[in-house]
Amino acid sequence: MPLYEHIFMVRQDASTTQVEALTAQFKAIIEEAGGKVHKTEAWGVRSLTYRIRKNRKAHYTLMNIESLPAAVAEMERQMSINEDVIRFMTVRVEEHEEGPSAILRASSRRERDDDRGFGGDRGFGGDRERGGFKGGDRDRAGGGGFRGDRDRSERSGVRARVDEEAAS
Repeated sequence: MPLYEHIFMVRQDASTTQVEALTAQFKAIIEEAGGKVHKTEAWGVRSLTYRIRKNRKAHYTLMNIESLPAAVAEMERQMSINEDVIRFMTVRVEEHEEGPSAILRASSRRERDDDRGFGGDRGFGGDRERGGFKGGDRDRAGGGGFRGDRDRSERSGVRARVDEEAAS
């Protein structure tokens, strides 16, 4: 039987239980026709690039399906009738991806990075004690950006010494 990756989007004001119920309903359609749903992944509520039926966000769900084309067509027909489903797409693939999808891997990596601040352990984010920069010192009178800890007289003194050494 052919393999498919199917993604559908449910309107933003639907609850998580409603999305799970829809997923179970579509999974039942495939299984009744003799197919299998190998994996389902709920990607959660994500922002849309542009408005779709007055929605700015949607619940995304991925299904890896092994089924006959007629069962997939029936599932898509049911989705087009349902008012909660705002978009769907089915792609035939040679083989299913093992493990979590790229979206889930990226979101788990982003969550780990958020715990350490922007840039992870490289010191770009977080608080000043860890060497990070929050951007709040730009309005200080002594200067802006990363040099906010130095005052102007110290910088001008360094500049004057460099000019003296260059002249000699």
